Amino acid sequence: MGTQILRLLPEFPALTLVGAVASERSATLGQQVGAIAISAQLAPVLERGADLVIDFSSASSAAQHLAACVAARVALLLGTTGLAPALAPPLAAAAQLIPLLVAPNTSPGVALLLELVRQSAQALPAGYDIEIVETHHRDKRDAPSGTALALGEAAAEGRGTTLGGQAVYGWHGQGVGRGRGQIGLSSLRGGDVVGEHEICFLGDGERLVLKHVATDRSVFARGALQAGQWLAGRPAGRYGMRDVFMSGYK
Repeated sequence: MGTQILRLLPEFPALTLVGAVASERSATLGQQVGAIAISAQLAPVLERGADLVIDFSSASSAAQHLAACVAARVALLLGTTGLAPALAPPLAAAAQLIPLLVAPNTSPGVALLLELVRQSAQALPAGYDIEIVETHHRDKRDAPSGTALALGEAAAEGRGTTLGGQAVYGWHGQGVGRGRGQIGLSSLRGGDVVGEHEICFLGDGERLVLKHVATDRSVFARGALQAGQWLAGRPAGRYGMRDVFMSGYK
């Protein structure tokens, strides 16, 4: 994602690169991106006058990067998935001080899909069962994907409930019956699949299927740059891709 963001950055003249950060284990450390050398620490980069951080690093680094952005009062777009539940209070506190956008998926198409899922769950009778199936490449480390969880939360919100009390993560075993209102989430891993998400609303005699397929990671990078450009300069607060989408990315 970092490589894709750097490649597409020239499409966004309102954004200027002041620093790039990679893992201490990355082979890119010390390499030049124009006049910028890739470093391992975020805090020194923020001292160069940054107004925005776009973070697609790792869940283990999220807390450190969040703290650095808060200390420097710099807007943060956090695109990392698999965040620990323990990070929820620091995120809430950070949103009181900086513009914060947490996005499990930065694709404009997925932003629209979330709205469609929310509206479909609200409009269809409660007797329609909801199943979410996501497929990713063999090396993805979290399951279900952050996007699948966001889709589940959108469906639950449409029904006036929460995902935590309704989610079933894969059906297995003997005599397993589906409870009313449950939302199923299943994950497939293999090959080099960038990302596929399918949401099925299954009723008696019919089913509605909504699906998003990403074939190139550049869609996430371009969406992140669009959202980051929108986020920089906003008042402190917690934002999502829905806010960016509803504004028309302006």
